[in-house]
Amino acid sequence: MTNGSHLPAVAEGQLEISAFKGKEIRKVLHDGEWHFSLVDVIAAVAEPQSPRRYWSHLKSKLAAEGGNELSDKIGQLKMPTPDGKERFTDAADTETVFRIIQSIPSKKAEPFKRWLAKVGYERILEFQNPDIAIKRAVLDYKIRGYSDEWIQSRVRSILVRNELTSEWARRGVEGGEYGVLTNVIHEETFGLGVGFHLDYKGLKKSHNLRDHMTDLELLFTALGEKSTANIAVATDAQGFHQNKDAATEGGKVAGGARRNLEQKTNKRVVSRSNYLPDKGDQRRLKS
Repeated sequence: MTNGSHLPAVAEGQLEISAFKGKEIRKVLHDGEWHFSLVDVIAAVAEPQSPRRYWSHLKSKLAAEGGNELSDKIGQLKMPTPDGKERFTDAADTETVFRIIQSIPSKKAEPFKRWLAKVGYERILEFQNPDIAIKRAVLDYKIRGYSDEWIQSRVRSILVRNELTSEWARRGVEGGEYGVLTNVIHEETFGLGVGFHLDYKGLKKSHNLRDHMTDLELLFTALGEKSTANIAVATDAQGFHQNKDAATEGGKVAGGARRNLEQKTNKRVVSRSNYLPDKGDQRRLKS
């Protein structure tokens, strides 16, 4: 997704998890493109008993056939693993994944190519037209069983987030600094960091916290980020440290509003509720 300055709203290093026929495929934004976990691709397409061993053999075979050309296009990026830790794993962009799966004798190779093409095509369209990204998100949430009211709150939070990350990009914030500043806002808003919020909801690092927030949590998240963007503009914050000050102040605005509401209602805003799978593909907000 882009704004007027054509800057991607998705931050460098951001993780997303997509599904192909029930198999989770991790992908990380790197150098402006999605890079897919090759072990996950192997698991989905070839379905071997040991995807890592299969990929190791295939990588050696491809290197022997094509020299270093393909190997140079495969990098190692940090991604969360089932044990909750982040580890480096082989990853490649869409074009390279296409080339790799050409060498996998599987009936799922062709369907996977179509799936990969669709994912890449949608992402290209999103860069050209932000409305397409919103429509895709709304459809995805509807399919996953979220309520219309929740979807409205989530879309609002996405728009505010995009505004903030675009502002950061214009003000010299880089790479991993996005995550640090986001956590600063979160701590000031809710009194706990993103990681602790995930734990409180019983979620893993691979989960998108915002997809498991209640309407109120989304509202205060958006308030903190909108306040931060406005303060950054008002103070003309430049670079990481000045934007960290703006993030602290923006989070305090939302945190003060949260505490005021909690005093009036005698109820915490931070909730254990989440949208984890219930039965089949149905999802519900569960406590």
